[in-house]
Amino acid sequence: MEKTKWYFINSGPCSPSYNMALDEALLDWHSEGLIPPVIRFYEWNPATLSIGYFQTVEKEIDIEAVKRLGLGFVRRPTGGRGVLHEHELTYSVIVTESYPSMPATVTEAYRVISEGLLLGFQNLGLNAYFSVPNTDEQKENLKNPKSAVCFDAPSWYELVVEGKKVAGSAQTRQKGVILQHGAILLDLDEDKLIQTFKFASEEVREKVRKGLSQKAVSINKIISKPVTMEECKTAFKKGFADALEIELVEYNLTQEQKNYVKQLEVTRYANDKWNYKK
Repeated sequence: MEKTKWYFINSGPCSPSYNMALDEALLDWHSEGLIPPVIRFYEWNPATLSIGYFQTVEKEIDIEAVKRLGLGFVRRPTGGRGVLHEHELTYSVIVTESYPSMPATVTEAYRVISEGLLLGFQNLGLNAYFSVPNTDEQKENLKNPKSAVCFDAPSWYELVVEGKKVAGSAQTRQKGVILQHGAILLDLDEDKLIQTFKFASEEVREKVRKGLSQKAVSINKIISKPVTMEECKTAFKKGFADALEIELVEYNLTQEQKNYVKQLEVTRYANDKWNYKK
């Protein structure tokens, strides 16, 4: 049987505003039936702190530290908590809610899409598995996270190796389309990440910093031979293709599409009104 064709876009390193604008643009085009579902890989230049749609900058983020560290800053269209995008491969998946075999519930759709991540980690030789919170305390922590840091704890169906989170993802649904994107950690600078957030006291900051190394881990911390970005892309591209039983077709944007992305950048993701709005 012929497999369904999805587009595959390998953007490489891009600015934070471009990365978020292109994800939103892909959602728009897919909702209008202009393009099929899409898997996109990208990186960040400069390294960037992204925050979830519902986060409050003034309350949670140390913007002076973000600037001092030379980081980019952007608010995502998706929920979730703050992520430092530095030594990582970022993925996005854009697909209609009505796609065959796509569950209606957010949590189960998350699991189906994240099967690609699971196989990707396994392609790299890692014993990855899904996080499924199974105690009342763990479930309560999902509703009321202890910190604004994404990798402070795994959520439903996020990827775990040796009990530690190795990928963080977030999802939004707009115009009948699912946008899920997330970070696949090659390396993680815990100290830099922690510096970008506000805490009630230095004691709390230190507690979160120490706890982070117990809760999150990067690929290159747990694998015998360091993985390159290209090896990572190959492993996860195959993972998504196999998990979703699709054929990935390389795609390049038209000039008209590039202009649309630029417009979204200017009006939203490169605009302080959007990034600092809460």
